[in-house]
This record gives sequence, C-alpha cells and structure tokens, in this order.
Amino acid sequence: MDCNVAVVGCTGMVGRTFIKVLEERNFPIKNLYLYASSKSAGKILKFKGKDFTVEELKEDNIKNKKIDIALFSAGASVSKEYAPIFAHYGAVAIDNSSQWRMDKDIPLVVPEVNPEDIEWNKGIIANPNCSTIQAMLPLKALQKKYGIKRIVYSTYQAVSGAGVGGYNDLLEGYKGAAPKKFPYPIAGNILPHIDVFLDNGYTKEEMKMINETRKILHDDNLKITATTARVPVFYGHSESINIELENKFEIEDIFKLFENTNGLIVKDDVKNLVYPMAIDAAGHDEVFVGRIRKDFSVENGLNLWVVADNIRKGAASNAVEIAECIIKNK
Repeated sequence: MDCNVAVVGCTGMVGRTFIKVLEERNFPIKNLYLYASSKSAGKILKFKGKDFTVEELKEDNIKNKKIDIALFSAGASVSKEYAPIFAHYGAVAIDNSSQWRMDKDIPLVVPEVNPEDIEWNKGIIANPNCSTIQAMLPLKALQKKYGIKRIVYSTYQAVSGAGVGGYNDLLEGYKGAAPKKFPYPIAGNILPHIDVFLDNGYTKEEMKMINETRKILHDDNLKITATTARVPVFYGHSESINIELENKFEIEDIFKLFENTNGLIVKDDVKNLVYPMAIDAAGHDEVFVGRIRKDFSVENGLNLWVVADNIRKGAASNAVEIAECIIKNK
C-alpha cells in the first residue's frame, strides 16, 4: 500500500533524517510532502534523487492532500497545534516532541516493545524520548521473563540530542568559541543536567525517562530513578542501567535472552575489549548492549551498558518503524 507521507519540520536534524530513513527503508510512498516554517518554505530537498519543494506549514497546504502518515519533529508547540489538524484530515501523526507523550489517550510506542498500543491510536502517536527508546528493548525483555523491581538510569548523551545548536557548540567549542546552546562549554566537559531543573531537584529529561518508562512498560508503580548528563560526543547516547529483577537469573540466560531480542545487538567480550560505543552505534538503527554483569550489592541485581544512535533509533527511525507497523496492519 503506497501512502501519502508528510514530514513536518523537514529542514531540522531529525526532519532530514526522516527523509533519509524513508529512502533507505524504501517506505511505500505515493506522494511526499515536506513542511517547515515560512522562512524555510521554498527550499529544495532531495528524496530518491528527485527535488522536493518545502511548503509552509499551514492548514490550507494540508487539507486537500489526503495525507496518510505525518512524521513530526518541529517542537512541542507546533505539534500541539498541527498534529490534531493532520489527524482531522485523516492522517496518523507520529510526533517526536514531548507534547503528547504522557497524554493517557495517546499511545507512546517503541515498535519492538509495545506495538499493540498502536491499535488504539485516535490519529496521534507519540515517539518516546531518545534516551527512553533505547533502554526499552532490553528492559522489556527482562520485564517479560524476570519481572523488574527497580531501575537506576545514568545517561551520557550526545550533543546532537540538543539539535543543531548543541552540535555546533561542541564543534566550535573545540576551536575555542563560547557556547551558544549550553550554559557552559561542552568541549572537554560534562554537563550534569539535560533540560531544565524541576522543583524536585530532577531535570525535565530525567522525569521524562521515569514517566515514559512506566507508560511503555505498563507499570505505573515501577521504582525508577535517573541522572542524565550531556557529554562531548556528536552522535550516540550511552546509558548505564542498573536493574533489580523480581526473580533469580543466570547471567548466561541474560545473554541468550538479549541475543534473541529483536532490534538488540549484544557486544560483550570484555577479554577482547568488545563493548558498545557511541562511535560504533552512530548511523545504525539497532540498539547495542554490553558490559552485562551481575550487581552483587543487591539481590537479583544486573548491570547493562546500552548505546544507540539518538537521531536514528532515538528519533527518526523509531517513528518510521511505527509508520511501517501502521501500514502493515492496514
């Protein structure tokens, strides 16, 4: 089934990756429509060797196009206004912003983890936070087989997660330029917070991970804590995940479980210094897991190191995979 597909926010880092991933995966497209702000309207972007003109995002440019899928990465305020408009005209809007993630009436989906939630969408589906997405693949497998009692997240997130401004802060920072996106230099540094601080002392990013994990794993009482940090890496988020499982396990069985989990690649041979690294995950859609070992300080404790490309699996590729599920179900 060929679809009419829209990309909203097509000139941004994730928007351009949407277009790239759609081409790479040979998504069945009948007509492609590219939308951005008025200042970007008229720009030319390529898809499968053809030129496409960027249109201004406004209702008059949407209503007569019979769009089936709309991929959004244009910020929460744009999604709040325009995702319902696309849905009104018959499209399913797959939104990469934080606008709809915690809305109880809107599915929050990682296709390898909870594809069944796609079925109850009412025209809008939320793409989870990049740092949440990659953690879900190993955690869902563990939850299903052993049950999860508690999760401790520590993340080391690439500057591209903050968009072009974050990327440029690192690139120009190595040349001695002052930061424009971040409050302090990121070159040769680590910033121990992502997004704004909340009254409880956590950052917005940390609470996103906590709340989104509970929603995706369908466990509102799951005990979770998180610390998120920005590191001087261009692409690829790395996460140390400490899990307390409900039931006993053998470490060999964890390896087997992950090796048989769709979308997850085990890279763990510490004798030969094999483990997941951001530099290797960049450009890939899979999630990589390694440093798999028992946490002997707590009963049924487990440590993991999880890495993925935050712009691809953490954003664009996950959204396109959701779209593929929609097409398959139709």
